[in-house]
Amino acid sequence: MAKEDKKTMKSRFEALKSEFGKIVWLDREKTGRQTAAVVIVSLILGVLIFLFDMLFGQATDFLVKL
Repeated sequence: MAKEDKKTMKSRFEALKSEFGKIVWLDREKTGRQTAAVVIVSLILGVLIFLFDMLFGQATDFLVKL
């Protein structure tokens, strides 16, 4: 039984090694561009959410005071 476990573990690690060989890594330029795009879009969305929050907060305060 122990030999079967060793064979299955060995075959699992060989399969894992084979899968890691299929990974395609981006080059530095593409990684930098995509990182910059994510940061810029995140900042824009953060500002938009902040502005909508302020707008709806002010509108709610106005309606409550009526």
